[in-house]
Amino acid sequence: MLATLRREGRQQSGLDPVLVPPNKAVAYDVARMVAEELRWKVAGWKIAAIKAEMQQALRTESPIYGRVFAGQVKASPQHVVYADLCSPIPEAEYMACLGDDLPPRAVPYSVEEVTEAVASLHPGLELAECRFVHDEHFPPLEAILADGAGGSMIVHGPAIENWRERDIAVQQVELRCNGKPRRQGTAADALDHPMVPLTWLANELSRTGIGMKAGQMISTGTLTGMLAPKPGQTFVGDFGQFGAVTATYE
Repeated sequence: MLATLRREGRQQSGLDPVLVPPNKAVAYDVARMVAEELRWKVAGWKIAAIKAEMQQALRTESPIYGRVFAGQVKASPQHVVYADLCSPIPEAEYMACLGDDLPPRAVPYSVEEVTEAVASLHPGLELAECRFVHDEHFPPLEAILADGAGGSMIVHGPAIENWRERDIAVQQVELRCNGKPRRQGTAADALDHPMVPLTWLANELSRTGIGMKAGQMISTGTLTGMLAPKPGQTFVGDFGQFGAVTATYE
């Protein structure tokens, strides 16, 4: 069902309780099965809910993740058709592109190892979607995880030069809608640093026997919270000295 909804680009209201996965582990197994059913290449990953505030908003007690498929990693600027999307949400995030594989292994990855595996870091916007309508029948978190945790398109700007030597964490990031500031945040407040959630994901995918591949792009978590767009709106993620990223909902 979830694979069909993705192929056809549509949503449904609610989910029969008998189909809701009983826990997160089963939900992630279903998400893997959806990817196998689709036979779409996994081009990247999305991470959400690193800190308690976002965990509360998303009804979880731990971070969550989902797949980003081939054709959904795009360079800025991007134009998308609002009517073709499923409850879209734009979020300003740092995007990390891997230069080396991070395969499953017995020993946990350190932040230093994961940082070394990153080829480039980019300003970005995640254009999240959900196959379930946000109505009174919205299903539990486990159904959302089975759907890929809202994973959809990620839009990235040019690579940040010498990012390892720059103070990424404290850079103020602003999300603007049609030129007006709507949200602000920093990696220090939302994530500590983009490499922290990336290390969490590397170890989670290692533990579950999946791993990550060189060339994959990972959206490391929202810096500006969740914001529902309307048709005709253009969103800009302004990362100051690190650049800006633009997406328009036509």
